Amino acid sequence: MRPSRALATSLSAPAEQRRWRYQVLPTLRGTVLDVGAGSGICGAALDPRAHWLALEPSPGRRLAAAVRARSRSRLLSATAEQIPLEDGSVDAVICSTVLCSVTDPPRALTEILRVLRHHGRLVFFEHVASAPGTAAHRAQRLVRPLTRLLGHGCDPCRDTAATIYRAGFSAVELETLRTGGPLGGLAPVIRGQAVR
Repeated sequence: MRPSRALATSLSAPAEQRRWRYQVLPTLRGTVLDVGAGSGICGAALDPRAHWLALEPSPGRRLAAAVRARSRSRLLSATAEQIPLEDGSVDAVICSTVLCSVTDPPRALTEILRVLRHHGRLVFFEHVASAPGTAAHRAQRLVRPLTRLLGHGCDPCRDTAATIYRAGFSAVELETLRTGGPLGGLAPVIRGQAVR
């Protein structure tokens, strides 16, 4: 695995995610696939000229309303492991706290690579496991059944950074954040981009 840059921040993970969303997502152009679109919050941050594809296995009313409210958008009711798009059909992919909850992260990343155009990029902000053997990692293992049940299947013990590095992208830029707040030390996150 390639080394990543580690940063500490006083902001909480949700505040860092919000900041990431409004700094990174407006830079995406062309056709943008939002994997695990949830309520559609990422679509609101995209450039209005971008074509937003909101992928969600069980879309709710809020996501459907967000798609209807935005021109150049489409709802795709499917999983990340079976993206219903042609090879090389999107310019960018967003994964925002979704790889921690998909059933098969390597398969999801294989599908993301498949649908990305040459030189297309994946941008991500993801929960990751704390270092093995640490108190934080032991705590993550203890709360995993609860987060899987109440956190949309989130598994805080996944080594998502390693999974991204192994997926086959031509380049990966990744930062690990130690966020502030009461759970900051227990819930490290990564952010960055990977280029096909």
